[in-house]
Amino acid sequence: MKIIIAPDSFKGSMTAFEAATAIERGVKKAFSKADTIVVPVADGGEGTMDSLVTATNGRKIETVVKGPLMEDIKSSYGILGDEQTCVIEMASASGLNLVEPDKRNPLWTTSYGTGELIKNALDDGCRKFILAIGGSATNDGGIGMLQALGMKLLDSNGNSIRYGGVGLSQITEIDHQDFDARIANCEFIIASDVQNPLVGINGATHVFGPQKGATPEMLQFLDYHLTKWADLVESKTGIRLHERPGAGAAGGIGGAFQAFFPSTTQRGIDLVIKYTGLKEKLDGAQCVFTGEGQIDYQTASGKTPMGVAQIAKQKRIPVFALAGSIGNGIDELYQYGITSVHSIVQSPMGLKEAMERGPELLEATAEQVIRTFFA
Repeated sequence: MKIIIAPDSFKGSMTAFEAATAIERGVKKAFSKADTIVVPVADGGEGTMDSLVTATNGRKIETVVKGPLMEDIKSSYGILGDEQTCVIEMASASGLNLVEPDKRNPLWTTSYGTGELIKNALDDGCRKFILAIGGSATNDGGIGMLQALGMKLLDSNGNSIRYGGVGLSQITEIDHQDFDARIANCEFIIASDVQNPLVGINGATHVFGPQKGATPEMLQFLDYHLTKWADLVESKTGIRLHERPGAGAAGGIGGAFQAFFPSTTQRGIDLVIKYTGLKEKLDGAQCVFTGEGQIDYQTASGKTPMGVAQIAKQKRIPVFALAGSIGNGIDELYQYGITSVHSIVQSPMGLKEAMERGPELLEATAEQVIRTFFA
């Protein structure tokens, strides 16, 4: 009996590896001799680096960079087993999780630290990059990252602009003379499932700005000046980011990659599936477990459970999705290969208790699901 266990993290409660091992314990309680294959996965957000580093027997390098508010923080990036490919999670340097809720303000948060991670990896000899850009705290159009890599963004007096979204209102000139020349000889794969354009009602600011602390007034200010930045980029490069799909990812950093880097974009879950060899590991499996903190209609936009289910469906393998909570719209998921969705919360309890007891609840639910399946 071969069972594949491929969950994402349950944010704030368990890493993907911790979730996978909890599910494995539940399966083993029901069938101790089951051949369980644990494959922690991610979709381009938190946990992507760990998943790829583990899958390829790579290593992590710790360093100090500037955080979202330009404070020194400890961060890291991964070197895959080929010793050539670098994996960077934007969230580890410029992530929303690094900013206290009462300090979240996209006028001041910057992507500078993400640029520093790229520079450090370039210094280490890396020339192929995978950028997981989920979970950002920024709405600066990627200007902080560009500044960290040597690009001069100047105001009308020829001075460097301020860091953060507010800097967008000051830029009148792009000077790329000192932009790191090594970038032109690199390959950048952007792991993202966001297809939003840079500006407008469906753009980076209006869709994602509120969760980063933007008030209605900030939304108007940032979208206006992000548009002016896009105008300037178009006049400089000939590349129009305004309506371009994916340019609005991670507060507009997606657009910065499209304009100034040799880059392509792929779904994060597809990259992880490729590097972990999950598709090949599915051969001969009786069933698959996946899951994440919340499963709802957004899961169908390329989140981990859907990505896992899609490849399992090709092999006609049933998929059980376990979640901390279940939202609206899960009926749509069945067409992609998810067999059933199960909440791990077994009785009335608060969020704090549920998160603290996450491994225990996940283990118990996995046991009951597998008992039912093989009954």
